[in-house]
Amino acid sequence: MFKVLVLQALYSLSDDQAEFQIQDRLSFMRFLGLGLADKVPDAKTIWLFREHLAEAGAIRNLFARFDKHLAKAGYLAMGGQIVDATVVTVPKQRNSEEEKAAIKAGEVPEAWKDKPGKLRQKDRDARWTVKFAKAKPAEDGKKRVDIAVPAFGYKNHIAIDRRHGFIRGWSRSNAAAYDGAQLPNVLDKQNTGSTVWADTAYRSKKNEEWLRENGFNSDIHRKKPKGKPMSERTARANARRSTIRSGVEHVFAHEKGPMGLVIRTIGIVRAEIKIGMANLAYNFRRFVWHQGRAASA
Repeated sequence: MFKVLVLQALYSLSDDQAEFQIQDRLSFMRFLGLGLADKVPDAKTIWLFREHLAEAGAIRNLFARFDKHLAKAGYLAMGGQIVDATVVTVPKQRNSEEEKAAIKAGEVPEAWKDKPGKLRQKDRDARWTVKFAKAKPAEDGKKRVDIAVPAFGYKNHIAIDRRHGFIRGWSRSNAAAYDGAQLPNVLDKQNTGSTVWADTAYRSKKNEEWLRENGFNSDIHRKKPKGKPMSERTARANARRSTIRSGVEHVFAHEKGPMGLVIRTIGIVRAEIKIGMANLAYNFRRFVWHQGRAASA
């Protein structure tokens, strides 16, 4: 059953799609150890197994167990770590302004209290946020307007080790949460390197003090002074940091590209196991890739 969840994470399959694809693909059946005459778990069984894992909070223990396996295989966390976050979308909610206000206040809207069926289909943990895409200057040098894209869902916060590129620490939050607040939750204190790279969202006085107190060396991007242009020295330093920090973007590109990471469940407890399984499945693929390189060498 756990292998079924791995397949779902690798190929972005819903429970019904997973049931169909296992019956349809011999490669999936071989991976699961099933014969042609064996019974395939149905969508309800898959859902129930994932529910039990979510209720038990087992995904973090599973993630930690594989991290120990990586260490035994020689892939120690080395070279420092790179931190970033990305928004994972969920189906959009169509709520009134009064309902939105009640949800933000942590309350159940009055209109939903007598409708348990409707309440079960409403995600009260996910939040809206706005992602900004920097617009490149026009050919004539004029500055263009940055693009703002609204998104609804959760955030996947991760820290990867620079040497091997495995996800070593992760956490989840709603999409509107401040990235910098998750820094202590994702950093791996077992990393042999002390340097931490991250973008400007993680630079704050509180985070800098926490890093110093816990033996980390901050190489986080510096912000542009308010109302002033960024100095050439700071711009060069940020460009140097970007050459290293950009490594974490490959993780998100893989999770959202080939793996097609989205969340179809409701609530942050279920979202946690979806995000955790995606991070774990990414590490599986990364491990296979490293093993293939070692074998060919």
